[in-house]
Amino acid sequence: MSNSKLYVGNLSYAVESNTLQERFGEFGQVTSAKVMTDRDSGRSKGFGFVEMDSADAAQAAIRGLHGTQLDGRALTVNIARPPEPREGGFRSHRY
Repeated sequence: MSNSKLYVGNLSYAVESNTLQERFGEFGQVTSAKVMTDRDSGRSKGFGFVEMDSADAAQAAIRGLHGTQLDGRALTVNIARPPEPREGGFRSHRY
């Protein structure tokens, strides 16, 4: 996983991807910004990911934004970790 991809948590459900793009753009070039949404309802899950163009820009964004307020909520900003392996799934029955 890249050191330039950030996890952004504790988002208000009203925050959209373009808001993240603008806010993180103050710290460098944003490659991508996405608020994660529920597949069925389309509602925000309250977190997202922002990818910066460099690890330095990502560190600057962490220093500048972690704990700051966005829509009345204190942001959690840190380097994104790879997803945990998931057990189970559709056809994982063990007979």
